Amino acid sequence: MNFNYKCTECGREYEITPEIMLCPECSQKQEPDKPLCGVLGVSIDGSLDKDFDIFDFLPVEHEFFPDIPVGNTPLWKPVNLREMLGFPNLFIKDDTLNPTASLKDRASYLIAAFARKHGIKDIVVASSGNAGSSMAGVGASAGLNVTLFVPKNAPRAKIIQALQYGARVSLVDGNYDKACAYSREYSKIMGGLNRNTAYNPFSIEGKKTVSLEIFQKLNKAPDFVFVPVGDGVILAAVYKGFRDLKQFGIIDKIPIVYAVQAEGSSAVCRALDCGEFGKPLTSNTIADSVAVDVPNNGYLAVKLLKEYDGKCTKVSDLALLDAQKKLASTAGLFAEPAGAASFAGFLAVRERVPKDAIVVLLVTGNGLKDIDSAAKGVKLPDKPIKSIEEFL
Repeated sequence: MNFNYKCTECGREYEITPEIMLCPECSQKQEPDKPLCGVLGVSIDGSLDKDFDIFDFLPVEHEFFPDIPVGNTPLWKPVNLREMLGFPNLFIKDDTLNPTASLKDRASYLIAAFARKHGIKDIVVASSGNAGSSMAGVGASAGLNVTLFVPKNAPRAKIIQALQYGARVSLVDGNYDKACAYSREYSKIMGGLNRNTAYNPFSIEGKKTVSLEIFQKLNKAPDFVFVPVGDGVILAAVYKGFRDLKQFGIIDKIPIVYAVQAEGSSAVCRALDCGEFGKPLTSNTIADSVAVDVPNNGYLAVKLLKEYDGKCTKVSDLALLDAQKKLASTAGLFAEPAGAASFAGFLAVRERVPKDAIVVLLVTGNGLKDIDSAAKGVKLPDKPIKSIEEFL
């Protein structure tokens, strides 16, 4: 297999090296307060069949990956939800069962392997929480030094998780966008490899494995996939996996992908509706993992949604909390609000989905990562009881 970087805007190809992150030509067009220009994808040449090994699809040799069990998460049948909603082919892709409890491990895993291959020891990343704790955990298994810039209001659990893994953590007096800017400045001064989402091409390439696994479990492409969306990288990754499968003739269709955004952070949906990214709005949502003012991968996300007839739907914070509670109490899966966004989006549009369709809900992060938000969706006991009679 042969791999190269390919600009998602101009189509120019480049050798894969640690020095290149964005297309040198298209990145010159970057405007303030706009998504990244010149985001790179990975092009593949070769041949594969239905019995592929997922590592065959990745641009780093298997030997460089750290010994941590990333991926191969279950695609399971939520029987109670199927019966309650009348969708007999509803599935949950449960990426809360990755080692650091989020889908972000898929990108961290590939980036760690790439760093090891090139003898790089230092990784820097900006994160609202999950990408940072993920890189810290996977980096620990790979013997890497991880520096993390995180907004000061990120969930404490995610910050503590990163610190437990040994990351050097800096709280940023500002939002995720400012943390990204600081991390890029730090990289220019101190060197190392920047893992920032969309900025590092492997952040998309690593996450595409979720689509490859969905195919392997179903032995076909699903009809619909519901994806939580913030900066648009997971969305692009889901498309990339299915596009790779189609390129090699393993599937003959790309699923209809629903991008699900919080109403308080919906730049991708707005751009899809009006045709451009206007002045950024300040994010206001409990779903910190998808809270971005300027989506780094916005241009590519909108381009893919248009090309493959994808859909975008917005859900309120109340709908996110309701979906989180229903998912936990009915299916036994405790997701953080952003992770439950796929289910919230499905509930919002299910009347438009054929009852016999194969539907996959991508659940991206565990609820224990953000207990404060989860507490808003339940009623805690008022006081301890002193006898069983008080409870009866």
